[in-house]
Amino acid sequence: MRWNARVALCASLSLLIPLYLLKVHLEDLCDQYHAGAYMIDWLDLGPPTRGRPHFHNVAQGDKVIVMAKLEEEHTEWVEQELPDWQRAIYTVNPSSATAADTQQLKTPLNKGHESMAYLTYLIDHYDVLPSTIAFLHSHRAGFLMAWHVDAPLHDNVFAMRSLQTDFVQQNGYVNLRCNWNPGCKAGHRTNRHVTEQAFMEIFEGTSTPPLNTTDISTMQSPAQSPDDQKFLQMPTHVAAACCAQFAVSRDQVHRRPRDDYVKIRQWVIDTDKDDASSGRVMEFLWHVIFGRESIYCPDEEVCYCQVYGKC
Repeated sequence: MRWNARVALCASLSLLIPLYLLKVHLEDLCDQYHAGAYMIDWLDLGPPTRGRPHFHNVAQGDKVIVMAKLEEEHTEWVEQELPDWQRAIYTVNPSSATAADTQQLKTPLNKGHESMAYLTYLIDHYDVLPSTIAFLHSHRAGFLMAWHVDAPLHDNVFAMRSLQTDFVQQNGYVNLRCNWNPGCKAGHRTNRHVTEQAFMEIFEGTSTPPLNTTDISTMQSPAQSPDDQKFLQMPTHVAAACCAQFAVSRDQVHRRPRDDYVKIRQWVIDTDKDDASSGRVMEFLWHVIFGRESIYCPDEEVCYCQVYGKC
């Protein structure tokens, strides 16, 4: 009997443990994807593109959407659904025809995921920035494709229509994702992408050099006194809600000189890290670049209220 009981116990555990782990994993995915809310919104609102009005002759405001796209991706939804926003859409893999078209924006290299377009825009428009700059992915919506968009139906149109631009001006930087999962949960804060080497390489030579740099004197601009110099300590933990969609104010961008953005983009170009890896490093440093602490994880309820007016 004892032997049979042990066999039965082992068999039960071998079945229950995988089921428990599967349950935990599915619960985590449902949390990331806001699966329940998505289903309710889909039943209430229908698919993202159904029954939405198109706008005509709408004046563009003092705000811009910046995005990177592949040649084959469709981004007409930005003009059709968000006509009050200026647009700066960069093709990262231009065809020969697109490359020859001077009216089309292109990145100097297809590397670093969306960061190459984001930094190129800031560099090229540094002196003529609108007051609010929103950095978005090219896909509009979708349960799987745009799961990281923190809006009904994972739809960036909803997100941009709800964005509280006054709060962007007040805060300087806002992450467009409030959900802590992934990126902000306790287990996510030991960031394997932002290594000490990457951190040092990115910020060395900028207006916020890392501590323990080899030559501090060379990092001060002519107009900058030693007392004004800001240094960054390599953080033990780096955390922010994923996934490189955020908005900043012009004033926050201008807290760094244009040369900082040139330097950071050059790191993306020169690093041995591939497209995905270099892009992931940048994803977890945008909030640091724009003046936030290394852990930037606002309370979710407060975030939804301040960023989207969902109080």
